[in-house]
Amino acid sequence: MDQTRQRWRLVFAKTEAMRYTGNLDVQRTLERMFRRADLPLAHSRGYNPRPKLHIASALPLGVTGRAELADFWLERPLDAADLRDRLQRAQPPGLQVVEVYPVPLNAPALQNIVHHAVYEAQLLEPVPDLAERVRALLAQAHLPRQRRGRPYDLRPLILALEAQPATPQAPGPRLRMTLLARPGATGRPDEVLDALGLDPAAARVERVALHLQT
Repeated sequence: MDQTRQRWRLVFAKTEAMRYTGNLDVQRTLERMFRRADLPLAHSRGYNPRPKLHIASALPLGVTGRAELADFWLERPLDAADLRDRLQRAQPPGLQVVEVYPVPLNAPALQNIVHHAVYEAQLLEPVPDLAERVRALLAQAHLPRQRRGRPYDLRPLILALEAQPATPQAPGPRLRMTLLARPGATGRPDEVLDALGLDPAAARVERVALHLQT
């Protein structure tokens, strides 16, 4: 193993300016940011080498993220403070560098160890019976749904769901959802909203945390 390499974990925010930017374009944006920061990126092997970069979990289109995760590899060591400064100076509109820290080279693939995600949804229209809708949904043993033409059960993907009171910063009704985010078993916030009888287009959703298996 090449001991000169480093593996880093980037915590970043995908903000309003990139709300409707898809995951592939987010990856390209990260790659451009790394190039602007003049990082000694490690690349994949093969006919078309690409910067070695793994994003933890793709955000649904239209959803922002407060604490997204991505791993990247460097060919030679850099100091953490220098690396963070370079990235923050190179960050584009809509993407904010929150933190960067080293992880072991042999750590599991990031996308394989995401366990669950926490979302907050700000509803844009009044829902006087929101708490009752939440209780009724959580009381269900099964929530049969269709995704891409295939049946599945949404209920076991919902780990927690609660209506939250309005605040001065968020005056409308709000929901906090904790959804399973394992490969092949991922809950989507728009599907939860739909199961509650709410229009997903009438909500502003942000992923506020990704939790990894320990």
